[in-house]
Amino acid sequence: MPMAGSKRWTSLCSLLLFFLFVAVMANDRNGGTEQLQSSNNSSMAARNEHAVDDPDAVASMVDMSIRNSTERRKLGYFSCGTGNPIDDCWRCDHNWQKNRKRLADCGIGFGRNAIGGRDGRFYVVTDPGDDDPVNPKPGTLRHAVIQDAPLWIVFKRDMVITLKQELIMNSFKTIDGRGVNVHIANGACITIQFVTNVIIHGLHIHDCKPTGNAMVRSSPSHFGWRTMADGDAVSIFGSSHIWVDHNSLSSCADGLVDAVMGSTAITISNNHFAHHNEVMLLGHSDSYVRDKQMQVTIAYNHFGEGLIQRMPRCRHGYFHVVNNDYTHWEMYAIGGSASPTINSQGNRYLAPVNPFAKEVSRSLHLTLMKL
Repeated sequence: MPMAGSKRWTSLCSLLLFFLFVAVMANDRNGGTEQLQSSNNSSMAARNEHAVDDPDAVASMVDMSIRNSTERRKLGYFSCGTGNPIDDCWRCDHNWQKNRKRLADCGIGFGRNAIGGRDGRFYVVTDPGDDDPVNPKPGTLRHAVIQDAPLWIVFKRDMVITLKQELIMNSFKTIDGRGVNVHIANGACITIQFVTNVIIHGLHIHDCKPTGNAMVRSSPSHFGWRTMADGDAVSIFGSSHIWVDHNSLSSCADGLVDAVMGSTAITISNNHFAHHNEVMLLGHSDSYVRDKQMQVTIAYNHFGEGLIQRMPRCRHGYFHVVNNDYTHWEMYAIGGSASPTINSQGNRYLAPVNPFAKEVSRSLHLTLMKL
C-alpha cells in the first residue's frame, strides 16, 4: 500500500507539472497582448517612433509618384509605362530576375521604407513541406523566415505549401514569389508579430484555417506555445515597415489582411482580393488608442467578386486609400469607427444594386470621394 500510494502521488505531481508547463507556455502568445492592453491610455497614445508626423505629406508623395508614372506612360515607346509607379520601378528592367532586390526600393506610401531582406543573402526554398513547426527542415519556407539574419527568400519551383501552424516571421525578410507559382493554402498562414521590415510579394494565399494549441518556433533560439490563431491570410500584430504587394488572397477563416495592436508604416498594394467576408481590419478595437498612430497606404488593389465587407474597416489612424478598383461588394466597401482619417482618392466603385450597400453615411471631404 505505501508503494501504491507513492505511485499515485508521483502521477499527481507529474500531472500538475504538465498543466503548469502548458499555462506558462500559453503566455508566450498572449503575454505581449496583455502587456499592451494593460498599459494606461497616456502611454498607449504616445508617438510611435515609426509613424510620421505629417501623414498628408506622405499621401502627397504617393499622388506625385502616380502622376509621374502616368506622364511617363504618355511617352509611348520611350517608356515601358504601366502608369503604376511600383510596377514601373522594377518591371521596366528586363533583367529583373538578376536584380530582384531592386524591389525593395519600389515601395510607396507609409510602408515605402520596408526593405525586407535587401541587405542579406538569398535563400532558395526547395521543399514545400512543414512536418515539424518546432524543428523546421532546412530548405523549407518556415526554416527561412525564422532566421535572425536578413534574407531574400525565393522559390526553386512551383509549389503548394500547407502549413501545420502559423508561419511566424522574423524581422528583415522578403518572401519573393515572382517567376514561380507558389500557393500557401489549406492550413495555417502568415503571422507578422512584433517584428519590422517584412515584404510579402507574389504569393497565392487562400483557404487559411485556424490553428494553434501547439508549439511553434519563431527564431533559431526560441519556440513557444501558441494558442488558437484566427485563420487570417496575413496577420500583422504590433509590427512596422510592412509591405504586402502583388498577392492573391481569398477564402480564409477570418481576415485576408488584418493589422492591429499598434502596427504602423504599412503599404498594402497591387493585391487581388476575392471570395471572402471580412476582408481587411485595420485597428484592434475602438478602445485601443495606440492605434491612433496606425498609418496605412492601400493602393492599386482589386477588390473582386464574392466580397462582403471591410475593404478596409478602419479605426483611429490615418488611411490613404488610393487608386483601388472596387467591382463587387455585398454589405459595404470602406468603413470606420473611433474617428479615423480615411483619405480616399482616385478609386473606382461599381456599387451593387442594393441601395443600402452604396450609401455614404459620413464624409468630411466629398471632393476626395469618387463614387
